[in-house]
Amino acid sequence: MTQQEGASESGSFKEIVYRRAAHPVGLAVALFFFAQSMSPSLLPRVWYLQGVATGISIATGYGIGCLVAWILRRCGVRPQWTDTTRRRGWWLLAVTALVVIPTFLVLGSWWQQVVRELVGLERLERLLYLPVLLVSLAVALLLIAVARLLRFEVVWLSAISARFLPDSVAKVAATIVVALVLVVVFDRGVYRGILSVAETSAAASDHGTAEGVSRPTAPERSGSPDSLEAWDTLGREGRTFVSGGPTTDEITAATGEPALTPIRAYVGKESVGTVEEGAEKVVAELDRTGAFDRAVLAVVTTTGRGWVNENVAGALEFVSGGDSAIAAMQYSFLPSPLAFLADRETPQDAGRALFDAVYTRWEELPEDTRPKLVVFGESLGSYGGQAAFASGEALVAMTDGALLVGTPNFAEPWGRITEGRDEGSLERLPIVDGGRNIRFASVPEDADLPGEWEFPRVVFWQHASDPITWWSFDLILHEPDWLREPLGPDVDPGMRWIPFVTFWQVTLDMVFSADVPDGHGHSYGVDAADLWAEILVPQGWGSDDTIRVQNALSGRSQNSELEPTAE
Repeated sequence: MTQQEGASESGSFKEIVYRRAAHPVGLAVALFFFAQSMSPSLLPRVWYLQGVATGISIATGYGIGCLVAWILRRCGVRPQWTDTTRRRGWWLLAVTALVVIPTFLVLGSWWQQVVRELVGLERLERLLYLPVLLVSLAVALLLIAVARLLRFEVVWLSAISARFLPDSVAKVAATIVVALVLVVVFDRGVYRGILSVAETSAAASDHGTAEGVSRPTAPERSGSPDSLEAWDTLGREGRTFVSGGPTTDEITAATGEPALTPIRAYVGKESVGTVEEGAEKVVAELDRTGAFDRAVLAVVTTTGRGWVNENVAGALEFVSGGDSAIAAMQYSFLPSPLAFLADRETPQDAGRALFDAVYTRWEELPEDTRPKLVVFGESLGSYGGQAAFASGEALVAMTDGALLVGTPNFAEPWGRITEGRDEGSLERLPIVDGGRNIRFASVPEDADLPGEWEFPRVVFWQHASDPITWWSFDLILHEPDWLREPLGPDVDPGMRWIPFVTFWQVTLDMVFSADVPDGHGHSYGVDAADLWAEILVPQGWGSDDTIRVQNALSGRSQNSELEPTAE
């Protein structure tokens, strides 16, 4: 086949990209995907994210429809429709679109209102039907144009290659070349360029200090005048962490018992070259502050830029009466989503390095004088922190308890523990070995199982509506158990798995997953007090104590001048 013949057979560049008639089968499947994309997901979406999700779904549906039609043609299925039949088919498709599109725009907005109520958000009075449609069409047309452009490149290259190679070989070679060029351009150009700009920007902002944050004076805090770590090396999140937390007066008021000043040891990325060096410096801070003489020592793996959930940290300090120490370090300048895209290994390296360093020092102590050694972490911090343990059994054997919050679906050993759950238990709330040591909870009451809860106690805290926990590439073509089983109480009962569509819905749910009330999505709040009480079981502790601590944590959040930092 000559170059001219190849171009003639497949059309010119302008025809392929802009003017080629849309395929009716592709349009029909695209319309179906449009309708399905408006169905409820885990969390409510703002109108422009809904538009993006719908646009991607439309383009995906169109591509699938065209692929099916192409396969049928290759198999010899070539219906000979009359002109009258074709016209009637196009009219039927147009009428169907005129009914389906406005119907599902209205239904979609109604479903969004239902989801908002389920997660404790007020209904929106203004329903933006038209902007959703316009954004979705713009996204879909852009993606289809890009796909057609790539197809043109393959056709053009294959026509040139056919001068020297057999036709079938030329087509395969052209496809491989275009795919490789696309990967290189995206990886070396777009992807790395965005990450480079983001890292530079994040590193610059890391030198700033949040409003209302000031250098601590207590020797129990890193960055204080007595600390081995300079205040300006801790990073923005590190400075916020060491300057925060409950005071001894607040702890005493909530628990009714005299309290100690909680220890917070922290090392910023700026002052170290490797995570191993950072871990050693954290241990030096623990030694300086007398952390190994406290009743509870917590090792926390932070999120990308060093963030620690203040509710989880503060709850631990309240429940332990301030007789605690928390060890943490920063391993990246990037927020969690970008840190995960740029580097999956460093969070795990940091989690292993910090726990191993603290554990080695802790093991040197006489057994009867050691503090309780616990671990916690949220989101990317939970993912990184779990890397220190080969299995759930190792987590139980090497710690005195753990609270792992909003664990991402790709984390291990979370995945193996969930997969090996007791028969009949739910994927969103697995029961493992009858709940002997490890328990899962969306709300604290979920941890109350019939069997005895032995020590050490480990809790995986995860909400049924948290897209961070349930997002996975498997959602593209595989229906997960958590969507087959009874859904959580804050998930719309109408949510169903739809190939391709559900993946993009949950992907975009992650964008604002923390911007919902506590107890839903990726927002974990004062219930941490109840869970820490269950894990540590302080002497004489009762439900009234938990309520007072929860109220104190709520009061600190409401009265604080600092805006919460979401990762």
